[in-house]
Amino acid sequence: MRIAVLYDIHANLPALEAVMADVRAADVDALVFGGDILPGPMPRETLDYVRALDIPAQYIHGNGDRNILERLRGGEGDPVPEAFKESMRWNAAQLGREDEQWLSTWRSTLTLTLPSIGDVFFCHATARNDTEIFTRLTPDDRVAPMFAGVAAPLAVCGHTHMVADRTVGSLRVVNPGSVGMPFGDPGAYWMLLDGDVTLRRTDYALADAARRIRATGYPMAEAFAASNILQPPSEEQMLAVFSGSR
Repeated sequence: MRIAVLYDIHANLPALEAVMADVRAADVDALVFGGDILPGPMPRETLDYVRALDIPAQYIHGNGDRNILERLRGGEGDPVPEAFKESMRWNAAQLGREDEQWLSTWRSTLTLTLPSIGDVFFCHATARNDTEIFTRLTPDDRVAPMFAGVAAPLAVCGHTHMVADRTVGSLRVVNPGSVGMPFGDPGAYWMLLDGDVTLRRTDYALADAARRIRATGYPMAEAFAASNILQPPSEEQMLAVFSGSR
């Protein structure tokens, strides 16, 4: 069985379209979406695209998806800066009751059993919650409690938008990176489980993607196009930002 694993799309539909072309070329049997399909600049188009896929898929929610769901239910979600509140409000306004019902079916974690690998545990950030942060530099003794109780030999997580592959005790922890908002070289990052772990990066037409994003009504469209597509933050920059979580 070959499974494509996609995390942190953040409604960047051009990046997702490019990844799916590579996914189809890899002849996968199934998809796992690891959270934070939302929010982002093309939420309506991205959800419609994902729902129309003809490859079996399973979904877990990330903090972004959860916060949009809470807004669709009339709540406010997690505390965020005002600029992000506007973005979240705009994302929720693009969606409707049917989207709310679908998002509510996504689970918080998932375990699949794959030939040649065994059990694989999927979460968005850590096994404890969907917002906790660690990086490839976080000491093992801080990471281990984040995955306490996980019996699988392999855990897959996202949230930090940076590729990582490390072993903590007997547990291998892999972050495939972000499809839509990478921290590192431009491109769309994902993973193939095909008897082993294969980290993948898909190039796509960045200038055209930026043009499409700027043509939306997304309140942060210009910043997203410039800083998340054309010239994303480097891994070194984001490791420094997250240093307080290490």
